[in-house]
Amino acid sequence: MEEATTTWSREALLRAPRPRQLPLAPVADPPRRKLPLLAEPTEVDRVRPIYCVWEITLACDLACRHCGSRAGKARPSELSTEEALSLADQLIELGIREVTLIGGEAYLRPDWLQLVERFARSDVLVSITTGGRGLTPELARAAKNSGLRAASVSLDGMREVHDRLRGVQGSFDAALRAMDAIGSADLELFNNTQINRLSYPDLPELLETIAARGSRAWQIMLTVPMGRAADEPEVMIQPYELVEVFPLLATLKQRADELGVLVWRGNTLGYFGPYESILQSHLPSGHGSSCGAGRSTIGIEADGTIKGCPSLGTKKWTAGNILDAPLEDIWTKAEPLRYTRTRTEADLWGYCAECYYRKVCKGGCTWMSDMLLGRPGNNPYCHHRALEMKARGLRERVQKVEAAPGQPFDQGLFELIVEPLVAGT
Repeated sequence: MEEATTTWSREALLRAPRPRQLPLAPVADPPRRKLPLLAEPTEVDRVRPIYCVWEITLACDLACRHCGSRAGKARPSELSTEEALSLADQLIELGIREVTLIGGEAYLRPDWLQLVERFARSDVLVSITTGGRGLTPELARAAKNSGLRAASVSLDGMREVHDRLRGVQGSFDAALRAMDAIGSADLELFNNTQINRLSYPDLPELLETIAARGSRAWQIMLTVPMGRAADEPEVMIQPYELVEVFPLLATLKQRADELGVLVWRGNTLGYFGPYESILQSHLPSGHGSSCGAGRSTIGIEADGTIKGCPSLGTKKWTAGNILDAPLEDIWTKAEPLRYTRTRTEADLWGYCAECYYRKVCKGGCTWMSDMLLGRPGNNPYCHHRALEMKARGLRERVQKVEAAPGQPFDQGLFELIVEPLVAGT
């Protein structure tokens, strides 16, 4: 990023003290229970999810400064082993083909390998996403023997940047050791990276690093202002800076192809700019589509809370709790899950309501726009949009106007500012 675009230099960001006005790892509120369900499902509710992301515990052994769930302490009412295994069976009956177990840190739940075994027995592809601090060779082999197929290790920059973002010195080296352990256990190794002002300059070296250790795929996504990330908004990429980010991503995608690493663009990185066909070449359509929350994906919190996407805010997007109703009933009869099933271009607002791609994109990532502006349907984190603004001599930036209260999956509030383009940006 150009230093002129912000009063914060990268060096200043790396040295800035951590905000301490909020608890580092708050205790989560009790789950929302006994939520109403529709009497009968409609035709749009008969879709089936194929992919599940399940937070099996909120306990964590890192203290990541961009963590949306403010993970650290286990939820007070996390599912018992019996309840979790029952939910696994219901997911299988619902038609799930792939499940990723996350946290917190998934391996901190003592019975996590029982869940792996239950899914693997029914030919569901099981993976984990991990910070890797405690993922030893012995644990990796045990996971492989239980049926785990893959593990994605989070790397958010090279050593200095990663350790700063992850909140624990030595976490970068621990992640590399975890990658080696995963490879030695003959598990498929993936990586994931959040892109922000700190990690962005490290992306080329990071790609070479993960490829050298045998990573087969790299998921990249923008940091979203949820949880702890909302406490340090100056670390976020600004919308207008996407015109600089995307050319680099396209170059990295071509290099990744040479290295045999599949680049998987997260839904926060959008949309439909001139590099779309390069970045989405692995998709049959060659381009992205609208948000899949509640249609092709389902998210679960450790206390049995069901959401259309694991990243969505708990307060607004909880569809129900597995302790109150069968999963089939929640999936087909919960109003919060119907948002993306019924969303049309008429639900869009601001720039997105007039965009050329509105019928296909439908505002892109629900999570990003909701976290920023308090409602989905107008997403400034879009390459096409940033380029169109630049052509008009304008740029968009976001500015925090209300702090997050300090609970897991919480959010602040931002205002969207449209202003004349600054020379050199």
